[in-house]
Amino acid sequence: MPHRYTAVLLLIVTLALSACASNGSAKAGAAGAASDPWETVNRKTDAFNTAVDKATLKPLAKGYRKIMPDLARRGISNFFDNLGTPAVALNNFLQGKGRDGFVDIGRFLMNSTVGIGGLIDVGTEFGLTEHDEDFGQTLAVWGVGDGPYVVIPFFGPSTLRDALARPVDILSGPLHYYENSSVRDKLRVLQAIDLRTRLLTAERFLEDSNDRYITLRESYLQNRNYKIYDGDPPMDDDFYDDIYDDMLDEEP
Repeated sequence: MPHRYTAVLLLIVTLALSACASNGSAKAGAAGAASDPWETVNRKTDAFNTAVDKATLKPLAKGYRKIMPDLARRGISNFFDNLGTPAVALNNFLQGKGRDGFVDIGRFLMNSTVGIGGLIDVGTEFGLTEHDEDFGQTLAVWGVGDGPYVVIPFFGPSTLRDALARPVDILSGPLHYYENSSVRDKLRVLQAIDLRTRLLTAERFLEDSNDRYITLRESYLQNRNYKIYDGDPPMDDDFYDDIYDDMLDEEP
């Protein structure tokens, strides 16, 4: 992508996110009820994504898991996790978490050298904690509101804020700047299969639910809230109200 198109794309994302910020603080909205005004369209998009997944990525992931040894799959997962570490470090710095950012840099350097290009997670063995940050989380820390829940074709569940931040995540990844398009595209396909394989076990939870769409939506939003607060999200006030109401109902 030429640099001028990249600059225009970033400008569009920034302007759109400014509008998204009018929905209020992300940390205030993340703990509340899901905002899903586009549920009708979202359900159709989710059904489309599910159909495409069943015809493409899911069988590929099952075959990949069946023929690829555990050790090899773990190495490939480590490789892609390591490849995304510089972007994680950048977002930690943008969020004001300098210590975590330097830990990420240390992990990347150690895994890329001693860990043979990231195939072996040496950093964890040396106490360098792995983090999971993206630009959507950074915007949340800066006070940009979630916006409505939205299901993106082919990509799945998101919020409006995270959907608009996704291009920045793509631009911050090293694969985007790898000039050999043939190798780059093959790596992206392998990365998608690797990610889908990791989700095979978790999807059983969705299959057992009464309403797959609602279960996926709530799980996604709770997981995003968990990540934004680094594993310590605030308790929703409605949760305490429900407990109080239950206690009143149980009184004689």
